[in-house]
Amino acid sequence: MTDLPDRIDRRTALRATGGLVGITSLSAFSGCLGGSDDDDTGGDDGSSGSGDDAPPDDGADVAYDVETVAEGFANPWGLAFLPDDGRLLATERPGRLSLVEPGDGTVEEVAGAPEVFAEGQGGLLDVAVHPDYPDDPRVYLTYAAANGAGEAATHVGTGRLSLDGDGAPALDEFEPVRVAEPFRDSANHFGSRAAFGPEGSLFVTVGDRRDTDFGPDHVSQDRSNELGATLRLTPDGDAHPDNPFVDDPDAADAIYSYGHRNPQAMAVRPETGAIWQCEHGEEDGDEVNVVERGGNYGWPVASEACRYGTDDPVAPGHDERDDAVAPVHYWPCGSGGFPPSGAVFYDGDAFPEWRGDLLAGTLAAQYLGRFTVDGAGAADATATERDPLLDGRGWRVRALAVEPSTGHLYVAVDAGDAPVVRIVPA
Repeated sequence: MTDLPDRIDRRTALRATGGLVGITSLSAFSGCLGGSDDDDTGGDDGSSGSGDDAPPDDGADVAYDVETVAEGFANPWGLAFLPDDGRLLATERPGRLSLVEPGDGTVEEVAGAPEVFAEGQGGLLDVAVHPDYPDDPRVYLTYAAANGAGEAATHVGTGRLSLDGDGAPALDEFEPVRVAEPFRDSANHFGSRAAFGPEGSLFVTVGDRRDTDFGPDHVSQDRSNELGATLRLTPDGDAHPDNPFVDDPDAADAIYSYGHRNPQAMAVRPETGAIWQCEHGEEDGDEVNVVERGGNYGWPVASEACRYGTDDPVAPGHDERDDAVAPVHYWPCGSGGFPPSGAVFYDGDAFPEWRGDLLAGTLAAQYLGRFTVDGAGAADATATERDPLLDGRGWRVRALAVEPSTGHLYVAVDAGDAPVVRIVPA
């Protein structure tokens, strides 16, 4: 991607203002807070919550160490802990699902994972565990898979996790339960995060499959298809009966929100039960959104991004359209952006100063973002980005999970031979 002449790198800006006081080398494996597409670059934000009027940060001086849990993963993409078990499920984009023992780093492959379309940004993507596990042992995977013509689509599938017996762990009777159609001859923008809402429905993000027809007929603005949308499903994969467009014959009944480009981070905020997402812009224009029922999030008819390699806006800003839900935080064109992947709201005991904060990974910018959050819905919520975690290590941060028993934060690094690490108190 071509750098704009006025581009300001976020980490450079933070150092210039004394924002980073504890950057350490990779070999030290310790650090201190305070001290898009996958190939987008990352930088300073110019949106809400920035500047001298930012609210105070009670979690700015938290010291932490970084420990390696296990190594040798091929582009890990999703992480999910098994409730009442303590072990961790990890997906790898080429198609492997693994069960990780955090205590000793043992990694076992889980049999029964689906065949995937592992090209471009496709492959085996996210993983989620049924909220009633182990009483309901279903595990859900999102993945790219191809049809007979070689076209691909985002899939949601589920199987029953079997950990009994002397054999390897397995997903029994795995089957696809939702295909986000139409299939496209593209290897990009599959989404694809999955998370259970507080009422037990399954939310899944689907990207726009890199549709570059930036007009009102773009797939993300066309509710008759499931691209560029957040889907809300029952645990069986059916459209939720309370979805906003179930009575509209011209709309896909699984759609919960639309007008998205490529959301690769999603988390449920415990205080409100609201669904939050981080999504890629084009040239910058990355967004943090509170996702509300029936909302149109604007892409590509409202955006803060520019066309790749230019300073030409893709579209008017969100504040110029009454029919588009504005992001609660964004990185405008020229800022360097925040190409996101993976997010959690921190609710653990290990770092009480971070409770309620949104943690989100960024890829090309190579750090873990932390945001303090105020307000509730899309209209009044704010997110203030704080000094980066894991900065200076050269890690593309792909996925996050909080260990229930300890509150330690687990991080999947995106590389062909990558570790899963955990952040623990120093």
